[in-house]
Amino acid sequence: MKKYFGTDGIRGKVNKGVINGEKFFKFGLAAGTYFTNPKKIKPIAVIAKDTRLSGYTLEPALVSGLSSAGMHVYTFGPLPTNGLAMITKLMKANMGIMITASHNPYDDNGMKLFGPDGMKLSDNIEKKIEKIIDAKTEKHLIQPEKLGRVKRLETGTDLYIDILKKNFEKNFNLKSIKIVLDCANGAGYKAGPKLLRSLGAKVICIGTSPNGLNINQNCGSTFPKKIQSAVKKYKAHIGIALDGDADRVILCDEKGTIIDGDQIIAMLATRWRQKKLLKGGVVGTLMSNYGLEKYFNQKKIKFERADVGDRYVKEVMKKNKFNLGGEQSGHIILGKFATTGDGLLVALEVLFSLRKKKKTSSLFNLFKLTPQILENIAVKDKNIINSLKCKRAIREANQLIKNQGRMLVRKSGTESKIRIMGESANKKLLQKCISIIKKTIHK
Repeated sequence: MKKYFGTDGIRGKVNKGVINGEKFFKFGLAAGTYFTNPKKIKPIAVIAKDTRLSGYTLEPALVSGLSSAGMHVYTFGPLPTNGLAMITKLMKANMGIMITASHNPYDDNGMKLFGPDGMKLSDNIEKKIEKIIDAKTEKHLIQPEKLGRVKRLETGTDLYIDILKKNFEKNFNLKSIKIVLDCANGAGYKAGPKLLRSLGAKVICIGTSPNGLNINQNCGSTFPKKIQSAVKKYKAHIGIALDGDADRVILCDEKGTIIDGDQIIAMLATRWRQKKLLKGGVVGTLMSNYGLEKYFNQKKIKFERADVGDRYVKEVMKKNKFNLGGEQSGHIILGKFATTGDGLLVALEVLFSLRKKKKTSSLFNLFKLTPQILENIAVKDKNIINSLKCKRAIREANQLIKNQGRMLVRKSGTESKIRIMGESANKKLLQKCISIIKKTIHK
């Protein structure tokens, strides 16, 4: 059986590999077949997407497949990933499908899958759908009179905003706060400005003019320099940068200092513990800065590391019954409110702390970052890290840096890249260790 799903749904180059209209139709037909039971009420799928041009070809193909299996479909257009997860749960749909490649360039696309509880679809269900995909198409096409119906709803953004607001006090407002918001020309370009302005904030917008090709292009959470310069220019209280599907957030304080996911997690954990909201502890990843781990040890806050990827973070959170976890990239899961990462929700939780006229800088920089270098190397075959030469280099680098830092070499879960990360206060040693490994990885 061919494997279609990765750690974060389906992802790849458009019209190459797994991402094209034909494959999306087959997936829709398989998913619809899995959920359709002729003896019961027709199942429902809800679909949202980011702003990639390819969404105009992939969404109709997906809808066609689902309805051809007898599934009713509701589409919402551009909407943040967690907004789709929340609405899936609210509507008691059988599944939610987010068409997105998250923080990746426009020529990538894919989908993230959610179950009726708003959680990522289980591995077991994904395997069953994969099995159906491999079967002959004609076998699963339903009779004409049993086709599913399709409806476009324009209420998604408002539904999402209402759900977010209900997590906070009714009198919560941002009337005295000036915000620079970068929506990465992505899925949050409508919901972000509308949410913050509805709370009374003065909002300076960046990345709210998507053209199908400019998603994540020199903007958003992967390019926070834009909010950094805009915060200084407009003398804003805070800068907020989302990624293409708005499940990540990177911040900037009033001085222009960038605040990554590790610093945000440290702040939230500290605040939640003070308010007796933190359950158990915090989950980070193998990429989380060593300084964050040391900070939590000092504060006697339990800290666990998961493999890189929000699915693994959520799994460890669930296993340990923790309600806070996330990644340095700004993908943070607030288990008290949501089932997956949500950049706007995390931003609101931070802004809630600013409402009493505190400065953003006073909330962060709770720990000193251990110097960290990350090298992303594009490769044709990610399995190169399993070669004998590369394994030897990794062992050599780990021996050199032992007791002075740590090295991590891994395959990217979303791109054809090998990621080499090293941490140490000894920067010369760090560069040397990275160089040893890098020489064995061929592009």
